[in-house]
Amino acid sequence: MKAQTLFDANTNPNSKNWYIIDDVVMGGRSSGEFGITKEGNAKFSGTVSLENNGGFSSVRYVMETLRVTPESKVRIRLKGDGSNYQFRVRHQRGSYYSYITKFETTGNWQTLDFQLKDLYPTFRGRRLNFPNFDHHKIEEITFLIANKVPQKFELTISRIELLD
Repeated sequence: MKAQTLFDANTNPNSKNWYIIDDVVMGGRSSGEFGITKEGNAKFSGTVSLENNGGFSSVRYVMETLRVTPESKVRIRLKGDGSNYQFRVRHQRGSYYSYITKFETTGNWQTLDFQLKDLYPTFRGRRLNFPNFDHHKIEEITFLIANKVPQKFELTISRIELLD
């Protein structure tokens, strides 16, 4: 398989094109932060609050249009805090829905592979009656935490690659 680096905090240590989207856009009180650590990793951290109908925090990575196939895999090297997260992609910026999968973190460094065709479409937490990912491009990657409990969180990301 051929690997293409989409993000590597060690070789390109900046937070350009990463954007926090919290439930505050809907009146909630959660707060997320994103930055590059002194060790050269990206860190998404903060607090999820259920106050005021809140309950999520996310970070989006907006990129140039990337040609993919449903058979392509995204490989991510990360370290979580033991919480569950969602990995999301959008085939088109501005699309109202995302394709997602859920994953568990262990508190240790992990390398996770997500095959695009296994990601299913959702909108505001509801699964849509559309096929799983069947497009030939992606333009956005998101990490989201929404476990329906108030909690602090920390997800460290070292590298994101596309495998064809």
